[in-house]
Amino acid sequence: MSKIQLVVFDMAGTTVKDANEVQACFSTAAQATGLTAEPEQINAMMGWSKRLVFETLWQQQIGIDHPDYTKQVDASYAYFCKALENHYRTQPVQPTEGCLEVFAWLKSQGTKIALNTGFYRKVTDIILHRLGWNKGLNADYIGSDQSIIHVSVTPSEIHGDEGRPAPYMIQKAMYKLGVKDSQAVIVLGDTPSDLEAGFNAHCLMSLGMTSGTHTREQLESYPNHGLLDSLYELKERIARS
Repeated sequence: MSKIQLVVFDMAGTTVKDANEVQACFSTAAQATGLTAEPEQINAMMGWSKRLVFETLWQQQIGIDHPDYTKQVDASYAYFCKALENHYRTQPVQPTEGCLEVFAWLKSQGTKIALNTGFYRKVTDIILHRLGWNKGLNADYIGSDQSIIHVSVTPSEIHGDEGRPAPYMIQKAMYKLGVKDSQAVIVLGDTPSDLEAGFNAHCLMSLGMTSGTHTREQLESYPNHGLLDSLYELKERIARS
């Protein structure tokens, strides 16, 4: 059995196929609500709590003290949520290549599987339902040995909706699953904020996926314990740990 007790996976771009649909929803919402947002700006904030992205962009454009700041953030975020929820309700939702095989292998090793995300709970639930990954999860989003995943955590369950790069979603997953040692935890995601969250939680490994929103070259500039081109490579990493 593996000494790794828990692997915390990101969703979009890591375990759920993403062809820049999330960025497209950001861009659509920005354009519709008068917000200037370059693709590079949006991509740099992928993995963050989604409302925080709009707070940051509007702060850059008009300043946090502007009398319309909160109203503008609310408008952009509401438009984004509508677009995002509609996308995941109506368009194909599929696991990334190798995802289910790696999940099955981890479970055979006695390793727990957690999903965290920058998505808020409502859209996360839509995705889990579309994939069938919600089966076996209780009201606290905790599963069992028979469920596909063992726990789901979103910024909605964290005080202040604080997502990555803070370590709290990782720590909450650990708490819910009874994992006490962060050195028995691996974090895997496709954004700099995923990597940073793993380091902030003092996990054994914080690994980056190069097949998502960020390229290998982009991720290489951030502290990491390794960059994977495929989820299948996770097995080798764990075997060497």
